[in-house]
Amino acid sequence: MPSLRSQNRLLGLHRLWREGRTGLELAALLRDPTYRRADARAGRGRPVLLVPGFLAPDESLGLLAGWLRRSGFHPGGAGMRLNAGCFTTALDALEERAEALRGATKGRVAIIGQSHGGTLGRSLAARRPDLVSGVVAMGSPLVDPFAIHPVARLHVRVVGALGSLGAPGLFSRECLEGECCAEVRRAAERPFPPAVGFVSVYSRTDGIVDWRACLDPAAEHVEVHASHIGMAVNAEVYAAIGVALERFGAAVPRRLERPVALPV
Repeated sequence: MPSLRSQNRLLGLHRLWREGRTGLELAALLRDPTYRRADARAGRGRPVLLVPGFLAPDESLGLLAGWLRRSGFHPGGAGMRLNAGCFTTALDALEERAEALRGATKGRVAIIGQSHGGTLGRSLAARRPDLVSGVVAMGSPLVDPFAIHPVARLHVRVVGALGSLGAPGLFSRECLEGECCAEVRRAAERPFPPAVGFVSVYSRTDGIVDWRACLDPAAEHVEVHASHIGMAVNAEVYAAIGVALERFGAAVPRRLERPVALPV
């Protein structure tokens, strides 16, 4: 059976047109009652760490942060001007951010990450289950980080090459393949801690990430109709996040009874 990566090579550029509907998703969100009438009592001041996707800044999740704040949560950014740095450095910084959020709110931190941000969130939960109440991954290639559109994979290679040449703030090829970020890569493959909630939101119409790569066997899977970029401004995704955060706030987060098999 061909791998997800080799299958993605056959998909061509036509998938990218799906990302053109992000504006329509934003317009629908702004009309959605769940977004317009946020319940300020829902969050009870619980902390949420937001992690942007690859090559995206904290501001890309600004609308989500505002909705969470109006819903009574205590959202915090990852401190990323551009999520393209060394994976180990990024994970260490996220751990510090989560520690600060817990110190300010006295509660374990929920993590919401888009794409690569969700992969980092999973790694942080595996490293510090005492710190994390749950992870919501939005369109994150958890099973295979390179099961992405060839154009996106080219961007990864270019950034890695620039980082290897010494460009500041960018990961290098050593992060992808060498010892530099080996611990982070191992954390991404480590069994997920059972006391931490885990939800993977995916879309079969994702134009960037192969949706099958989002189906981590340890996660609860929630399918939505969304583009990849548009998951940050999609009403279905916000509804899934609201349900997940409520479960994470419970004493014992709901877990799957058994792993979900990866479809072929």
